[in-house]
Amino acid sequence: MDRPTGSRGRVAAVKNGVRKGGSLAKMGLGRLADRIIEAAPRIPVRDLATLRRQFPGLGPEEIADKLVAGAAGGTSTVGAGVGAAAMLPVPPAMPTELAAEITGVALIELKLIAELYEVYGQRPEGSLKDRTTVYLNSWSEERGIDVRKPATINAALGSRMKRDLRQRIMKRMVRSVPNLIPFMVGAAVGALMNRRDTHNLAARIRKDLRARQVPWDALKEQPPLEKKDRLPMADPDQVKAIDPADPGPETGR
Repeated sequence: MDRPTGSRGRVAAVKNGVRKGGSLAKMGLGRLADRIIEAAPRIPVRDLATLRRQFPGLGPEEIADKLVAGAAGGTSTVGAGVGAAAMLPVPPAMPTELAAEITGVALIELKLIAELYEVYGQRPEGSLKDRTTVYLNSWSEERGIDVRKPATINAALGSRMKRDLRQRIMKRMVRSVPNLIPFMVGAAVGALMNRRDTHNLAARIRKDLRARQVPWDALKEQPPLEKKDRLPMADPDQVKAIDPADPGPETGR
Protein backbone atom coordinates (compact mmCIF):
# COMPACT_ATOMS: atom_id res chain seq x y z
CA MET A 1 0.00 0.00 0.00
CA ASP A 2 1.33 3.41 -0.94
CA ARG A 3 2.01 5.81 1.90
CA PRO A 4 0.05 9.11 1.82
CA THR A 5 2.17 11.95 0.52
CA GLY A 6 2.23 15.71 1.01
CA SER A 7 1.28 17.76 4.05
CA ARG A 8 -2.10 16.00 4.38
CA GLY A 9 -0.33 12.65 4.48
CA ARG A 10 2.12 13.88 7.11
CA VAL A 11 -0.71 15.14 9.31
CA ALA A 12 -2.49 11.80 8.95
CA ALA A 13 0.69 9.94 9.83
CA VAL A 14 1.24 12.12 12.89
CA LYS A 15 -2.33 11.60 14.12
CA ASN A 16 -2.04 7.87 13.52
CA GLY A 17 1.20 7.80 15.50
CA VAL A 18 -0.41 9.70 18.35
CA ARG A 19 -3.38 7.30 18.41
CA LYS A 20 -1.16 4.22 18.40
CA GLY A 21 1.16 5.64 21.02
CA GLY A 22 -1.55 7.25 23.13
CA SER A 23 -1.80 4.51 25.71
CA LEU A 24 1.97 4.13 25.88
CA ALA A 25 2.35 7.90 26.26
CA LYS A 26 -0.13 7.98 29.14
CA MET A 27 1.64 5.10 30.86
CA GLY A 28 4.94 6.89 30.42
CA LEU A 29 3.79 10.21 31.89
CA GLY A 30 4.27 8.96 35.43
CA ARG A 31 7.80 7.82 34.69
CA LEU A 32 8.47 11.10 32.91
CA ALA A 33 7.27 13.06 35.94
CA ASP A 34 9.61 11.01 38.13
CA ARG A 35 12.48 11.72 35.73
CA ILE A 36 11.83 15.47 35.94
CA ILE A 37 11.68 15.32 39.74
CA GLU A 38 14.98 13.41 39.85
CA ALA A 39 16.73 15.74 37.39
CA ALA A 40 15.51 19.00 38.91
CA PRO A 41 18.10 19.22 41.74
CA ARG A 42 20.89 18.93 39.14
CA ILE A 43 19.76 21.92 37.07
CA PRO A 44 22.59 24.51 37.05
CA VAL A 45 21.02 27.53 38.75
CA ARG A 46 22.90 30.83 38.86
CA ASP A 47 22.73 32.69 42.15
CA LEU A 48 22.05 36.41 42.40
CA ALA A 49 25.74 37.34 42.63
CA THR A 50 26.50 35.44 39.42
CA LEU A 51 23.55 36.98 37.59
CA ARG A 52 24.58 40.49 38.62
CA ARG A 53 28.11 39.83 37.34
CA GLN A 54 26.79 38.54 34.04
CA PHE A 55 24.39 41.47 33.63
CA PRO A 56 26.32 44.44 35.06
CA GLY A 57 24.38 47.64 35.60
CA LEU A 58 20.95 46.04 35.22
CA GLY A 59 18.23 46.03 37.85
CA PRO A 60 15.91 43.17 38.88
CA GLU A 61 13.28 43.72 36.19
CA GLU A 62 15.86 44.11 33.45
CA ILE A 63 17.67 40.93 34.46
CA ALA A 64 14.36 39.09 34.74
CA ASP A 65 13.49 40.23 31.21
CA LYS A 66 16.80 38.82 29.97
CA LEU A 67 16.19 35.51 31.73
CA VAL A 68 12.69 35.16 30.31
CA ALA A 69 13.83 36.03 26.80
CA GLY A 70 16.62 33.45 27.01
CA ALA A 71 14.36 30.71 28.37
CA ALA A 72 11.68 31.43 25.76
CA GLY A 73 14.34 31.16 23.08
CA GLY A 74 15.45 27.84 24.54
CA THR A 75 11.98 26.30 24.69
CA SER A 76 11.18 27.59 21.20
CA THR A 77 14.26 25.75 19.92
CA VAL A 78 12.95 22.54 21.49
CA GLY A 79 9.57 23.08 19.84
CA ALA A 80 11.17 23.82 16.49
CA GLY A 81 13.21 20.64 16.63
CA VAL A 82 10.20 18.44 17.32
CA GLY A 83 8.12 20.24 14.72
CA ALA A 84 10.83 19.82 12.11
CA ALA A 85 11.16 16.11 12.89
CA ALA A 86 7.46 15.64 12.22
CA MET A 87 7.91 17.10 8.71
CA LEU A 88 9.84 13.98 7.69
CA PRO A 89 8.02 11.56 5.35
CA VAL A 90 7.72 9.06 8.22
CA PRO A 91 7.40 10.95 11.55
CA PRO A 92 9.29 9.44 14.48
CA ALA A 93 7.44 7.67 17.28
CA MET A 94 5.23 10.20 19.01
CA PRO A 95 5.81 9.03 22.61
CA THR A 96 9.57 9.48 22.19
CA GLU A 97 9.17 12.92 20.66
CA LEU A 98 6.64 14.01 23.28
CA ALA A 99 8.93 12.85 26.09
CA ALA A 100 11.86 14.81 24.67
CA GLU A 101 9.66 17.87 24.20
CA ILE A 102 8.17 17.85 27.69
CA THR A 103 11.41 17.08 29.51
CA GLY A 104 13.43 19.67 27.62
CA VAL A 105 10.89 22.42 28.19
CA ALA A 106 10.43 21.49 31.86
CA LEU A 107 14.15 21.71 32.67
CA ILE A 108 14.54 25.06 30.90
CA GLU A 109 11.50 26.51 32.67
CA LEU A 110 12.58 25.16 36.07
CA LYS A 111 15.97 26.82 35.62
CA LEU A 112 14.20 30.08 34.76
CA ILE A 113 11.95 29.86 37.82
CA ALA A 114 14.84 29.19 40.21
CA GLU A 115 16.78 32.17 38.85
CA LEU A 116 13.71 34.43 39.05
CA TYR A 117 13.46 33.57 42.76
CA GLU A 118 17.08 34.72 43.08
CA VAL A 119 16.50 37.97 41.17
CA TYR A 120 13.47 38.91 43.28
CA GLY A 121 15.26 38.13 46.55
CA GLN A 122 13.05 35.13 47.27
CA ARG A 123 15.51 32.23 47.61
CA PRO A 124 13.72 29.50 49.59
CA GLU A 125 15.27 28.49 52.90
CA GLY A 126 16.65 25.02 53.46
CA SER A 127 18.63 22.47 51.53
CA LEU A 128 18.97 21.96 47.79
CA LYS A 129 16.17 19.39 48.00
CA ASP A 130 13.93 21.87 49.83
CA ARG A 131 14.53 24.64 47.29
CA THR A 132 14.04 22.28 44.37
CA THR A 133 10.69 21.17 45.77
CA VAL A 134 9.55 24.79 45.90
CA TYR A 135 10.61 25.32 42.28
CA LEU A 136 8.85 22.15 41.15
CA ASN A 137 5.66 23.19 42.92
CA SER A 138 5.94 26.66 41.44
CA TRP A 139 6.34 25.19 37.95
CA SER A 140 3.55 22.64 38.24
CA GLU A 141 1.11 25.13 39.81
CA GLU A 142 2.28 28.01 37.59
CA ARG A 143 2.55 30.48 40.45
CA GLY A 144 5.12 31.99 42.77
CA ILE A 145 5.18 30.41 46.23
CA ASP A 146 5.48 32.69 49.28
CA VAL A 147 8.79 31.62 50.81
CA ARG A 148 8.28 33.97 53.79
CA LYS A 149 5.53 31.78 55.25
CA PRO A 150 6.76 28.55 56.89
CA ALA A 151 3.32 26.98 56.46
CA THR A 152 3.59 27.42 52.71
CA ILE A 153 6.99 25.74 52.57
CA ASN A 154 5.96 22.97 54.95
CA ALA A 155 2.92 22.23 52.79
CA ALA A 156 5.21 21.88 49.79
CA LEU A 157 7.58 19.57 51.68
CA GLY A 158 5.08 17.30 53.42
CA SER A 159 5.18 13.51 53.37
CA ARG A 160 2.63 13.40 50.56
CA MET A 161 4.66 15.93 48.56
CA LYS A 162 6.18 13.59 46.01
CA ARG A 163 2.90 11.86 45.22
CA ASP A 164 0.96 15.13 44.99
CA LEU A 165 3.73 16.82 43.02
CA ARG A 166 3.91 13.87 40.64
CA GLN A 167 0.17 14.15 40.04
CA ARG A 168 0.37 17.90 39.43
CA ILE A 169 3.25 17.49 37.00
CA MET A 170 1.31 14.80 35.16
CA LYS A 171 -1.74 17.07 34.94
CA ARG A 172 0.34 19.86 33.50
CA MET A 173 2.00 17.53 31.00
CA VAL A 174 -1.34 16.03 29.95
CA ARG A 175 -2.69 19.54 29.48
CA SER A 176 0.22 20.25 27.14
CA VAL A 177 -0.15 17.12 25.00
CA PRO A 178 -3.19 18.28 22.92
CA ASN A 179 -1.25 21.44 22.06
CA LEU A 180 1.55 19.35 20.60
CA ILE A 181 -0.54 17.66 17.90
CA PRO A 182 -1.27 20.70 15.69
CA PHE A 183 2.29 22.00 15.79
CA MET A 184 3.79 18.65 14.84
CA VAL A 185 3.39 19.75 11.20
CA GLY A 186 6.11 22.38 11.26
CA ALA A 187 9.00 23.91 13.15
CA ALA A 188 7.81 27.53 13.08
CA VAL A 189 4.51 26.86 14.83
CA GLY A 190 6.14 24.60 17.41
CA ALA A 191 8.66 27.30 18.24
CA LEU A 192 5.96 29.96 18.49
CA MET A 193 3.75 27.95 20.85
CA ASN A 194 6.57 27.06 23.22
CA ARG A 195 7.82 30.66 23.28
CA ARG A 196 4.32 31.91 24.09
CA ASP A 197 3.73 29.35 26.85
CA THR A 198 7.07 30.12 28.54
CA HIS A 199 6.35 33.86 28.44
CA ASN A 200 2.91 33.28 29.98
CA LEU A 201 4.31 31.06 32.73
CA ALA A 202 7.02 33.59 33.55
CA ALA A 203 4.53 36.47 33.66
CA ARG A 204 2.37 34.70 36.25
CA ILE A 205 5.31 33.75 38.45
CA ARG A 206 6.94 37.17 38.19
CA LYS A 207 3.70 38.83 39.26
CA ASP A 208 3.63 36.77 42.45
CA LEU A 209 7.34 37.20 43.20
CA ARG A 210 7.23 40.93 42.48
CA ALA A 211 4.49 41.38 45.09
CA ARG A 212 6.88 40.00 47.77
CA GLN A 213 10.15 41.27 46.31
CA VAL A 214 13.04 41.94 48.68
CA PRO A 215 15.37 44.77 47.51
CA TRP A 216 18.91 43.62 46.88
CA ASP A 217 20.37 46.00 49.47
CA ALA A 218 18.04 44.54 52.11
CA LEU A 219 19.13 40.93 51.52
CA LYS A 220 21.34 39.23 54.05
CA GLU A 221 24.50 37.65 52.68
CA GLN A 222 23.69 34.38 50.96
CA PRO A 223 26.02 31.43 50.37
CA PRO A 224 26.73 30.30 46.80
CA LEU A 225 24.40 27.66 45.42
CA GLU A 226 25.54 24.04 45.28
CA LYS A 227 27.41 22.99 42.14
CA LYS A 228 27.72 19.23 42.68
CA ASP A 229 26.68 16.86 39.88
CA ARG A 230 25.00 19.52 37.77
CA LEU A 231 23.45 18.80 34.40
CA PRO A 232 25.41 20.11 31.37
CA MET A 233 22.83 22.78 30.54
CA ALA A 234 23.80 26.04 28.87
CA ASP A 235 22.40 29.34 30.14
CA PRO A 236 19.87 30.17 27.38
CA ASP A 237 20.41 33.92 27.64
CA GLN A 238 24.17 33.44 27.17
CA VAL A 239 24.12 31.00 24.25
CA LYS A 240 24.32 33.58 21.47
CA ALA A 241 27.50 35.01 22.95
CA ILE A 242 29.29 31.65 22.94
CA ASP A 243 31.74 30.90 20.16
CA PRO A 244 30.65 27.67 18.40
CA ALA A 245 34.26 26.47 18.56
CA ASP A 246 34.36 27.01 22.32
CA PRO A 247 33.50 23.98 24.51
CA GLY A 248 31.14 26.19 26.51
CA PRO A 249 30.92 27.47 30.08
CA GLU A 250 31.82 25.25 32.99
CA THR A 251 28.94 23.32 34.47
CA GLY A 252 27.47 25.15 37.45
CA ARG A 253 28.77 28.52 36.35
